[in-house]
Amino acid sequence: MNLIILSPEREIFSGTVKSVKVPGSLGSFEMLENHAPIVSSLGAGEVRIIKSNGEKMNLQVEGGFVEMLNNEVSLLVAGVKE
Repeated sequence: MNLIILSPEREIFSGTVKSVKVPGSLGSFEMLENHAPIVSSLGAGEVRIIKSNGEKMNLQVEGGFVEMLNNEVSLLVAGVKE
């Protein structure tokens, strides 16, 4: 599935991933390929990404929104600490 992470300042990440775990405002959840369509607000916390090559990546976000539709994940975050 494809993931794009955007902040107001710049594109943070764009690429193919195996999974994305996000800090939903009601608790963290993970999205894998063929996940049901979802839109959720995000709280402050850690985003964990496993890239298609198995490499792991962690980001601290200050909140935002996530949308998953047709194996396309869009993360719109207020701020990020890499």
